[in-house]
Amino acid sequence: MKKSNSFGDLKQAFGVGLAVLVIFCGLAARVSAEPRENVVKIVGQIQRADYEGKRAELMRLFEELEPFAKNEELGSRARYWRGFAMWRRAMNGYNDSTERAEIQEDLERAVEEFVESAKQGNGYVEAKIGEFSCVTFLAYGVEMKDAERRNALIGRRSELLKELEAKAAENPRMAWVLGSSLWYTPEQFGGGQENAMVMYEKGLVAARKERTEAADALDPAWGEAELRMNLAWSNLNRKTPDLAAAEKNGQLALEIVPYWHYMKDVLMAQIMEAKKKEKISGGGNGASRLWRENALRLLRA
Repeated sequence: MKKSNSFGDLKQAFGVGLAVLVIFCGLAARVSAEPRENVVKIVGQIQRADYEGKRAELMRLFEELEPFAKNEELGSRARYWRGFAMWRRAMNGYNDSTERAEIQEDLERAVEEFVESAKQGNGYVEAKIGEFSCVTFLAYGVEMKDAERRNALIGRRSELLKELEAKAAENPRMAWVLGSSLWYTPEQFGGGQENAMVMYEKGLVAARKERTEAADALDPAWGEAELRMNLAWSNLNRKTPDLAAAEKNGQLALEIVPYWHYMKDVLMAQIMEAKKKEKISGGGNGASRLWRENALRLLRA
């Protein structure tokens, strides 16, 4: 009978055990990583669908994220992007002249998701920025008939604004959201067109700074293109339009997101049409027109 080599057997058993352990750890890591990778993939699809104006796709992706909403590690961010999908579905609905009732439903869904995201994420500021925007639109933009609900939304908006002014003063997404609100707020209450545009410019500074900082793939990093778009729209629609600035900002937005449907096919078309009309009428940009008017006053004096 052949004697067993105890040391050799032990060595072989150790090697087998180590191999099993390595395989097990690899599988565990893969299982752990897969949900996160799936969420990251869906997030990218949501952002693309938003820019391309695909409202049906945004609804599909909203539902696709549902299994991750209660995940202990990923739930807060999954909820944020579910809210984002509904928020942007509503915004695209405005551009497509969707029924106000449907837009209201999307905004209500978005608010629910942002509230849950903040709860699961220890007061996640990005979720509160999203909620602030949606609450603002619900209170002032959808002709809500329920006065009690509208008053509650206005109160919630005030609470969020106070908190976000303290916690998100340097956040480019807050600048984008707040600038839009300032545009429609009377100057005597701190709003007005110039104040809105100053806010957008401040947001661009924050966005450029944010580019240099490491970020989690599930945290939002959008904002620079949106701020450029709002500056393009604002320069087109301000009291004294500056079409050169509108076009420049539109081009810069499209350099960041070349496939942005609204910016490329809607807003840039409006800017080009305004430039065409201005050329026919013999006018220049808003600044040059103002210069000529002042010069004529001096000549008449």
